[in-house]
This record gives sequence, structure tokens and C-alpha cells, in this order.
Amino acid sequence: MGIRRQGLGGLAGRFVGAMFGLALAALPWRAAEAQIGSARYSAIVMEARTGAVLIDAGADEPRYPASLTKMMTLYMVFEALREGKTQLNSRVVMSEEAASKPPSKLGIPPGGGLTVEQAILALITKSANDVASALGEHIGGSEERFAQMMTMRARSLGMTQTRFRNASGLPDWEQVTTARDMATLGRRLFTDFPNRYHYFGTVHFAWGRAQIRNHNRMLGDYDGADGIKTGFINASGFNIVTSAQRDGVRLVGATFGGSSWVERDRHMGALLDQGFSRMGVAPRAPSSVMAAAVVPPRSAPAARPVPQSNTRLAQAAPPQQRGAPQQVAAAPNRQNVAPVAYRQTPTPPRPAARPMQRVEQGSAASSAPRLNAPRPSAQPQQPARASARPPPR
Repeated sequence: MGIRRQGLGGLAGRFVGAMFGLALAALPWRAAEAQIGSARYSAIVMEARTGAVLIDAGADEPRYPASLTKMMTLYMVFEALREGKTQLNSRVVMSEEAASKPPSKLGIPPGGGLTVEQAILALITKSANDVASALGEHIGGSEERFAQMMTMRARSLGMTQTRFRNASGLPDWEQVTTARDMATLGRRLFTDFPNRYHYFGTVHFAWGRAQIRNHNRMLGDYDGADGIKTGFINASGFNIVTSAQRDGVRLVGATFGGSSWVERDRHMGALLDQGFSRMGVAPRAPSSVMAAAVVPPRSAPAARPVPQSNTRLAQAAPPQQRGAPQQVAAAPNRQNVAPVAYRQTPTPPRPAARPMQRVEQGSAASSAPRLNAPRPSAQPQQPARASARPPPR
């Protein structure tokens, strides 16, 4: 009888597990979705020179960084270049493990490779997960060791709420950050590597016969924007860190929780407009994208005002490049859009439910999260709808 009861218990356990798996699989299609004003929303704008915070809306709430992770990967690469541990023309070999990463990716086969400079541009434009993993192995010996190095370096930069577990931003339950930490990283990339920061303004990257367009549409759409990185994961929506300069004033902003890249970019533009206004910078005429009708954000956390170069297109192409890469001219000047309306809401909960899928700006991909990682204490939330993905590029 004991054996029989154990068998029935095993069947019951398998049944419950199957039902739980089906429930998780259905999450991306549920009604709740990431959007400006949702529990996944957070934002910050700071002045780049001093780090003074101009706007703060849930900036210290934990979020999943998605491909914003690659900003830290690039920080480590730039540091290795500065210290002579690698060179721009050094060869990065694609291992089987790196080549197995889901899209977005360049699709280089195991044993193939590219130069460090090509890898930098592949991360900035295509947000290639396979290349990020290969760079981690190139710098750290293994991606796991590289992630440990990333975390330690992040802490030394003042990113106290950030932990990295991989070089790409693919789903991992333990890989978390905050809007404040990501904006801090964006600021340090500019101040610590002024001779490398221009890479983030790359609009197109020539790879073979392909012209890979940068996922960051703020370049050209927002006057003065010259970097830096976008990201998307179901658990935190569409995210971006943007740096822009007007009249000698540089701001760095970060926002999480957009339901689409369009909503995210327009909201980021509105936040930067408010930041420039607080710094006494005259308004600019809007671009066609930024001037389009915007649906006001719903129930956004209160943004707490804190008292108090135009786009550069860097280009580098692989040896097999054919033809000169295209360049996109800076958009016409823009003016401040109407200030974003906020109302006080309760503090957003901790990160949403365990990310089951990661898509970087139009590339469909799924990846199994770490199995042994403890879940945050927050109650799970519903990830974004599949319909929130941007149109294919």
C-alpha cells in the first residue's frame, strides 16, 4: 500500500507540475502588460557631469535589465582595451556555448569569430546575444566568471542594487538592477571612456552584405541623443537608457516598463525635455516621430523633481564589408512636449514573474531561466503580451 500511495502521489505531483507549466506558458498572453504607469514602470533623469538627479520615479525599485546588461559588458570590454588586455583587432572566437544562445544574434558558427571592434558594434546595434557571450568568454575565461567580474565592477561604480549572471541579459531570475543603477552606468560609460563612447552613436553596422540598423530609434528621432542602449524582456517591458546633449548640457535618463518601443521612446523624450527645461535649456522643435500623438501614461508613479553634441555616427565594418555604411542625419530640432502627467500611486512591487522569454527589439527568442535561483519575495505579475513586440526588422 505504501508503494501504491507513493505512486499516486507521484502521479498527482506530475499532474500539478504539468498544470503549473501550462499556466506559466500562458502568462505572456494574459491581459496585464508592461506599460508606462504599470507596476513595472520606473524612471530617472540625471545631469551627466555631476550626477544630480532631476527626475525620480521609482528609480530604486528592482527591475530585470534585459539587454541593458550589454552596457556593463561593454564597460568591461572598454576597460580591458584601456589596460591592454585585448585589442580592437583581437579575434573573438565563437564557442559552441556562445553560438547556442537564442536570438537576437549574428549566427556565427562555432569556431568562427570576429574582431573585438566588430563585437562591440554587434552588441550596440543588433544586441547580439551570441557575441555578448563570446566576449564574456574572451575577457573572463568563462561567461560565469565574467558575470562575477561585471557585478564586482558595478558595485565599485556605485551600482549597489545590481547583480549580473550573464553577459547578454537573457532571462535569469537573479539578474536584477534599478533605473538609478542603469543611468549611473550610462553616465560612467560617457565619463570613463570618452574616446569609446562614440560607438553608441552607431546607426548602421555593416556585416557582410547586411546593413544592421541600431535598435535605438532615439538616435535621430530625439535632437541631441547620441546613445546608448535599449532592451526588452517580458518581465520588465521595453526599457532604454538614453544620453542626450543640448547647449552644453548632457543628461542621462533611464526608463523601464514600456508596452512598446514607441511608447517607451516618446516617454523617454518627454522626461528628457523636462530635464532640459529644469536645466534652463531652450526647447527644440519636435521630430515627426516625437511630435506624433501620445496616449498619456496611466497611473504613473509620482516623478519627484529634485532641486537643484549632437548625434555622432561611429562606423566600423568587418573585412567582408561591401560598400560604405549608411549614415542617418540628425533629426531637426524639437521643442518640449507637454509635461508628463503623474499622480501618486503606491510604490511598485518587486520584479514581475519569472521571465520566460526574452526578445530584443523584434527578435523572437525563449531561454530557460536558471533553475536553482531563488525567486524574489514579490508576488508574481503578468508579463507583457506578445503583441507588445516591435515590428520585425
